[in-house]
This record gives sequence, C-alpha cells and structure tokens, in this order.
Amino acid sequence: MEKVIEIKHLNKSFGNNEVLRDVNFSVSKGEVVCLIGSSGSGKSTLLRCINLLETPTAGDIIYNGTNILNDQHDIKRYRTHLGMVFQQFNLFDNHNVLSNCIIGQQKVLKRTKEEAKRNALNYLSVVGMEKYVNAKPRQLSGGQKQRVAIARALSMDPEVMLFDEPTSALDPEMVGEVLKVMRKLADEGRTMLIVTHEMEFAREVSDRIVFMDKGVIVEEGPPEQVLVNPSQERTKEFLKRTLK
Repeated sequence: MEKVIEIKHLNKSFGNNEVLRDVNFSVSKGEVVCLIGSSGSGKSTLLRCINLLETPTAGDIIYNGTNILNDQHDIKRYRTHLGMVFQQFNLFDNHNVLSNCIIGQQKVLKRTKEEAKRNALNYLSVVGMEKYVNAKPRQLSGGQKQRVAIARALSMDPEVMLFDEPTSALDPEMVGEVLKVMRKLADEGRTMLIVTHEMEFAREVSDRIVFMDKGVIVEEGPPEQVLVNPSQERTKEFLKRTLK
C-alpha cells in the first residue's frame, strides 16, 4: 500500500518532560488507524506533531515521500492536505454554520465564494447538518457542533483526516451521532488517523490499532490482534480496565 505519512524516530519534549520517545509508524492511503492508550500516553501530542501544531524535538515526518520537517518544505501548504478535528470543536462563534465551512476555503485555498459554498453544502449534507446552515454554534448541541467541525475539515478536501478524541467533550447520548459520521467516512475509504477512547468503535472501523503508553508505541496490529489477543502485558492491563 502507498504510504501517505511515515513517522520515523519521532521525539517530543516539553522542557525535561519527554512526551514522545522514538515513535515509528506509518499510515497508508485509504487506511484507518486508531491510536489508543491512557490519558497522557502521548497520543494527542503525536497527532499535533503530525499537523505541526507542535514542533517535534527530533525525528522525521514524511508526507508522500517528502520530509516536511526540512527547511525547504512549505508548512502552510502541507497543512492544507490534513483535516484536523479537535475535542472542543473550535468553531467561530460569530459565524453561522455555512460561513464556518466557507472561510478556510476562501482564505487558504483561494476559492470563490460560490465554489466554497457548493463544497460546504455538500459536506454539511454528508454529516447531516444541511438544515442548520444559518444557525450559530451557540444554537447547536455538542454533537451537532462536532459534525459541523467535521464538515469544515472535509470542505478543505484533505488527503488525511486527523481526529483528536472527537467525542470526549460530548454527552454520552451525542457520541453516537458523531461516530456514525466517522464510520461513514471510513466506509468511503478515507485515510484517517483517530485518537479515541471508544474501543468498540476502534474495533469496528480500524484497519490497524496503535497502542501507546508513556510516549512509546507498545503494540500495533489489526484490531482482532491488539484488542482480542494482545501480545504485550501492558496492552493486556490497559484493555482489562477499558473493555467491558
């Protein structure tokens, strides 16, 4: 399979706190990879390093064969290929739903307003939010806000979607509507890297699961291997606490 992102010997420290240590893995085109592990294991930091919201201390991030950490690479252009969905939605409160999905297309991709609107309406329909185009974020539930955030990310036509615990800030009854959208995207063959605590969801949608602990990758493989028959004791301990 064609590798879209390769992580090689990645390290990240905040002062004396080493959050990521010699992390190596890759994501192939059309693959869904879920990152699991306890809070503080480095999952979200890894995602933020991939998107260069955090600058790695050492190592390489290879995107379609090019090391994006070298001085010659256009970081802004690289980011346009990644769609990022955060825990806290990060919508613009003073703009309505449609405008939230248009602004980035116009400013970053230089699309016309009509082109951006067409694209935004298409993806708002995909996530089931086309009826709320004129609503402001404050008028929406948490689940609805997150679906708009997904539509906004998709509107930029990214090659890879990054999800940082997209359901962790939601009430339990709203989690399902967001996971349903993400399942749909996985079924469409989108390349996705997902940090999640939703184990059943990870089992259903993942091509591969990566288990992290204390800043290192402890184990990775197909869901049935990592979640059902893990080889590492640390993975077994984690699953005992999280799987019902």
